[in-house]
Amino acid sequence: MKGATAKFICGFVLVASLHAETPLIADFRHEGDHLKACGDLKSIFGCVSTLFTDHPLHISAGSIAPGNGLAAGGAFVTHWTPGESWTLNADADAVASVNGSWRAGGYLTAVFTPRRTIVARPGGSPRKSNLAVKESLVMHGYAQSTSLSKLAYFGLGPDTRDTNRSYFGMRETIAGGDVVWPVWKTANISLVGEANERSVDLRAGVDKSSPSIETLYTEATAPGLTRPGSFTQTGEGVRLRPEFAGGYVQLNYLVKFQQYASHGDSQLSFQRLTLDFSHQFVLHLATRPTFGMDSNGPNDCGDDTAAHACPAVSNNREGSIGLRFLMNQSFIPEGHVVPFYFQPTLGGSDINGNASLGSYQDYRFRGANTMLMRASFEHSIYGPLGFLAMFDSGKVAAKRSDLDFSERN
Repeated sequence: MKGATAKFICGFVLVASLHAETPLIADFRHEGDHLKACGDLKSIFGCVSTLFTDHPLHISAGSIAPGNGLAAGGAFVTHWTPGESWTLNADADAVASVNGSWRAGGYLTAVFTPRRTIVARPGGSPRKSNLAVKESLVMHGYAQSTSLSKLAYFGLGPDTRDTNRSYFGMRETIAGGDVVWPVWKTANISLVGEANERSVDLRAGVDKSSPSIETLYTEATAPGLTRPGSFTQTGEGVRLRPEFAGGYVQLNYLVKFQQYASHGDSQLSFQRLTLDFSHQFVLHLATRPTFGMDSNGPNDCGDDTAAHACPAVSNNREGSIGLRFLMNQSFIPEGHVVPFYFQPTLGGSDINGNASLGSYQDYRFRGANTMLMRASFEHSIYGPLGFLAMFDSGKVAAKRSDLDFSERN
């Protein structure tokens, strides 16, 4: 009887394990349930949201980089919790546009949240409770390759002209990681660090509306044109995100110092200091911050809930006034240059889609040193519709000493 009982128990455990539902399978099942609503015209907006934001699989679409059109493809997102303190989020995506540009990558996010314990205090103790929500340690690992067929180059400095426009193609592969380590929760101060390997490959432009870059520019006027290669890029800094006046004033400050070390040509090595000071004065407390969550990957818009669902479109009133100061300063050893493909740009949008000086063409002004000042006002109208007004003033310069507040672009 003991042997029969043991066989029965083992068989029961085996059957139960075969029918157990893993979190990933559960996510697929939930997404399937959401897609069933697509047959109902009343749920068309919910269906679109599911197709473009749900997990584990959804459609990924958007501008891959200014000038390269709309890119579309697929994305995979999943989450799991290996322990009480750790949460892991994984992303992968691949998109392509009609002009031959593409991007593919994989991303892993690890979030460590220390267990909160209740500490007994003697009666009348003035000490604060340690049950306050703490910022989490977040680590990212990633590997991504991007190939762009159409990037504009007008030359360096503030005196370039529209007629100087040329085109080039570029492929960049980056692999590495970064960390956000909270050190003072009261002021929401964190240390940040990163370590990456970057590889750059340049090619001739294919758009015939302007000449290819090598026909107008040389190594002297486009540093690094004939010297693409690989770099080790590291960085460290401090980030502050305090709130004041009951949440009506939100700051987002970042001071970061980066080092670019060329593997093949030491003359392409340089350092960069970035100062980014953003101020958001919210008009309604329902207004969401302008920055994303560290715990989310590039394809994840989930919130802090266990379901990791993207926030639904809200009809709540949202609005804010924003002020921003951004400055990049390059430290260039004697005899060295900053490759033009690593120099920040102002005008339209940069290679990462960040807007600046919107009345100019994309990538219009390029320099080793840049400065941008912005004032903005935005407010919701209804659902996803809203109003945005923005005023920008900026400057690019070859030397740090020329980066002042006179003769702005």
